[in-house]
Amino acid sequence: MKIAVCVKQVVTRGWPLRVNDAKTWIRDQDASFELNEPDAYALEEALRLKEKQGGEVVVCSAGPARASQVIREALARGADRAIHVESDALASADAFTIAEALAGAVRDEHFDLVLTGLQSDDQGFGQVGVVLAEKLGMPHATIIMEVQVVDSGLRVKRELEGGWFQWMALPLPALLTIQSGINQLRYATLKGIMAAKKKEIRKAAPGSGGEGATRIAGVYFPEKGKKTQMIPGSAAEAAKELVKRLREEARVIES
Repeated sequence: MKIAVCVKQVVTRGWPLRVNDAKTWIRDQDASFELNEPDAYALEEALRLKEKQGGEVVVCSAGPARASQVIREALARGADRAIHVESDALASADAFTIAEALAGAVRDEHFDLVLTGLQSDDQGFGQVGVVLAEKLGMPHATIIMEVQVVDSGLRVKRELEGGWFQWMALPLPALLTIQSGINQLRYATLKGIMAAKKKEIRKAAPGSGGEGATRIAGVYFPEKGKKTQMIPGSAAEAAKELVKRLREEARVIES
């Protein structure tokens, strides 16, 4: 089975962020980066499928040159080779642009299965996988918690709202977006790190898919402030008025 895994480099959780001078994105030069956590679970699932079914796992990433850090990490964990769509413009690109760049790079590879994380830890669109599936002409399923390979293709378990789950059957080739927690992550060994240095990373051009469907007008930190309102009257009157405001203004109490 030939499997592609799309991974993204994101800012390390807990890193103190700073906005750039243009106030359109973070200051990349000040940040520490890591592998997007949902993508790590997608990679682990791909490696487990390879161990059961045989084949090849190819890591695909669309981002600036610094994204090679997470590509090497994925190779060290066990991926066989990588494709890097390299462009500085992809650092803050929207889901449509990222999907367009990835589709152009992987279309001719004819993968049996494409895996992505459910969403990214930075922008959190949750749309790259489904848009990529459309561009590749593949059936897809989202929020996957279990993957089984059967004679007719795949049998997958989707997470729904309220603690419910749904089983689906899909033919191959297909694309799945993987939910965090689907498996237990492995980490790179010293042997894997050394082997990763010799593995192929093919560079691909981002293509001319346009400027994307969205533009970031500005980025800022939420303003912090305190606002206190005094409710006059007796305790009973104040309690009645407080409940009314919580219901009608704050909308934290249902009617």
